[in-house]
Amino acid sequence: MSTVEIYTKPFCPYCHRAKALLEKKGVAYVEIDVPSTPGARDEMMRRTNGARTVPQIFIDGRGIGGSDDMAALDRAGELDPLLGVTG
Repeated sequence: MSTVEIYTKPFCPYCHRAKALLEKKGVAYVEIDVPSTPGARDEMMRRTNGARTVPQIFIDGRGIGGSDDMAALDRAGELDPLLGVTG
């Protein structure tokens, strides 16, 4: 199974949606709470070449974007192979 990291903030509906999709697929993830983790926003922006919005999702170190991007990958049948799960 792949390593998944997700940068989030509290009360973010897009963050909740992304985490729910990962949980539905049975995929564990590391959640980085941007407001409460010192340096997390700078790290996220460095890793994404400047993206400031959350969530920002990484699968095996590769940035895939946010919640809508992950949902689009899922609809296209491309998310499960990235995550290492069988549909």
